[in-house]
Amino acid sequence: MPPPDSATADKYSVLKQVFGFDSFRPGQEPVVDALLAGRSVLAVMPTGSGKSLCFQVPALVLGGLTVVVSPLVALMEDQVAALRLAGVAAEAIHSGRERADNVATWRRVAAGQTRILYMAPERLMTERMLAALTRLPLTLIAVDEAHCISQWGPAFRPEYADLARLKEVFPGVPLAALTATADEITRDDIAARLFAGAADIFVAGFDRPNISLTVEMKRDWKRRLVEFVDEHREMSGIVYCLSRKKTEEAAALLAARGVRALPYHAGMDKESRAANQGAFITESGVVMVATIAFGMGIDKPDVRYVFHTDLPGSLEAYYQEIGRAGRDGEPAEAHMLYGLDDLRMRRVFIEQEDSDDERRRREHKRLDALIAYCESPTCRRRALLAYFGEHIAPCGNCDVCRDPVDLADGTEEARKALSAVVRTGQRFGAAHIVDVLRGSDTEKVRAAGHDRLPTYGAGADHGREEWRSILRQMVATGLLRLDIQGYGGLASTPEGAALLRGEGEFRYRPDSLRRPARKARAAAPPADLDAAGATLLARLKELRLRLAQERGVPAYVIFSDRSLVDMAARRPRTAEQFAEVHGVGAAKLRDLAEPFLDEINAVEVEG
Repeated sequence: MPPPDSATADKYSVLKQVFGFDSFRPGQEPVVDALLAGRSVLAVMPTGSGKSLCFQVPALVLGGLTVVVSPLVALMEDQVAALRLAGVAAEAIHSGRERADNVATWRRVAAGQTRILYMAPERLMTERMLAALTRLPLTLIAVDEAHCISQWGPAFRPEYADLARLKEVFPGVPLAALTATADEITRDDIAARLFAGAADIFVAGFDRPNISLTVEMKRDWKRRLVEFVDEHREMSGIVYCLSRKKTEEAAALLAARGVRALPYHAGMDKESRAANQGAFITESGVVMVATIAFGMGIDKPDVRYVFHTDLPGSLEAYYQEIGRAGRDGEPAEAHMLYGLDDLRMRRVFIEQEDSDDERRRREHKRLDALIAYCESPTCRRRALLAYFGEHIAPCGNCDVCRDPVDLADGTEEARKALSAVVRTGQRFGAAHIVDVLRGSDTEKVRAAGHDRLPTYGAGADHGREEWRSILRQMVATGLLRLDIQGYGGLASTPEGAALLRGEGEFRYRPDSLRRPARKARAAAPPADLDAAGATLLARLKELRLRLAQERGVPAYVIFSDRSLVDMAARRPRTAEQFAEVHGVGAAKLRDLAEPFLDEINAVEVEG
C-alpha cells in the first residue's frame, strides 16, 4: 500500500524545507514510502547513503513522537545537534547527561514539544519508560545500527535483544531497522527477532566505488604504516590495530614523525577517549589509531583512509570499518596488512569467545570468507560484494585490478577439487576435501569410504596449505560456495559445474601473500572548481570549523563538504541564492546564511 498523496507531497516539502535537498538519494525513497504507509522496514544501505534521513523524513511527516534507538552517546548527540541546526525539535536521554537534564527533556517530550527522541536500548526497554510511551502519540520507532540486534552481526550487543518486545508493546507503530552491515544470515536474524518476519526488506547496493581496496602481505608493519601515512600527510585517517598495546605503540610511532596521531581503545579513561574522539571529529588532518572500540556512528565525511595493521574479525567487520572512509564521495583508501600470525590470533579469539559451539563454528567460516577475500586472484571488490550477494564487473579500483598478479593455470587442480567436492556429497569442509585430495589416511576419510574414490590422492603433489589456498581462491572466484549458515561444507556452483564439464579455466595465485606494496593515491580536489573556487572552499572550511567549535558540534553538522563545494561553485551573494545551495534548509538559511555570505563576499572583494 503506497502512502497517501498528502504524505507524498509532505515528504518532498520536508526534504527541501528542513534538510535543503532537492531529491532523495538512491534507495532512500522506497524506505520512506513504506514507513509513511505504515509498514515496518529493514533497510541495509551502505555507509554514507543517508540512512538517518529514511526515518527522519517520515518522523516529521507523520507528526507525533518518533523514538530512535541508538547504541552510542556520541552518535545520539551528533544526530540531535544536526537536527536542531536544521530546526527540528530533537532530544536525547542517556546516561551521559545529568539526571536533571534528562528529567527536563522528558517533560518536554511528555508535553508534545519534541518530535524525535534518541535513547539507548537499555533505557527504552524499562517497564516504566514503555508504559510512559504508551500514553504518548508515538508514530514511529527507528532502530539505528540494527546489526547490534543479531548475534551474527559484527557488533552484537545483548541489551539490543530485548527490542524484540517492541512489536507487542506498540502493535500499531511501524518499526524501522537500519544498518550498513548485514549479510543474508544477519538480515534474516534481525527480521526474525525484531519483526517476527513481517517487514519490508530493502537492500541497497553495498558498493562504495570511491574507496580503493588494497591488501598486502605483512612484513615490517611499522615501516609500512609510516610509509603509508607519510603518503597521506595532512589527511584525516583511521588506523586499526588488534590490541591496545599495539594501538599505543602505533600512535607513538606516528607522533614521533610529526603526525597528529591519537590513540583510542577501551583501556583508556572515558575523558581521554572523548577528548581524542572530539579532536578527530572537529579537526582536519588528525589520525585516530584505534582498536575496534572506535568507529560505530562516527560520521566524519573527510576520512581519506582506513589502514588495518592486522586482519579484521570478518568481512562484515571489515566492510563496516572501511566504510568510515570517503563518506563525502571523494576518493579514499582502504589498506590492509595481512599475515599468517593474524590468522592464528583470530582463530584463538574465536575459540576463547564465551559462546556455544555453533557460534564458534560460524565465526570460523566467516573468517574463512575473509581469508578468501585477501587471497582473491581476481577483482577484490567483486569478492567482497559477492559475499553480500551483490555481483559487479571488475572495478578497476583495487590492487588486483590495477596491478594484476601473476597467476598460474590451476584448471586441472580446480577440476580435481571440484570432483572431490561432488563425489563426497558437497557437504564436507575444506579440511576433509584436502585430506581426500592428498590421500591422507584419516579415520574420517576411511569411515566415509572416501579412500576408495577416484580422486583420493589425486592432489598429493601439492601441500596442505597450498590446497587450502586453492580452495579459498575457488570460493573467492565463485567456483565453490561455502555454506556459512550450515556446517561449512563446500559445494559446487553452476560455474564450478561448467569447469568440471571441461568449459572454461581457473587461474590462481600460487603465492597469494607476496604482493608488492603500491603507493596510494592522494585524494583529488573537487574537479568542478577553478582556482578561485578552491581558495574560497578552503576559507569556507575554516569558517565551518570555527562555527563548529563555537557550538561544540562536529564540522559536518554545520554543512557537509558537498554543501561547501556547491557554495564555492555557485558563490551566492544573497539569501535567495544561498537557499539554492545543496543542504540549505529553512533553519540553516536563517541561522547560517549571514556568516557564509559574508565570507563569500569578502573573498570576492579581496579577489
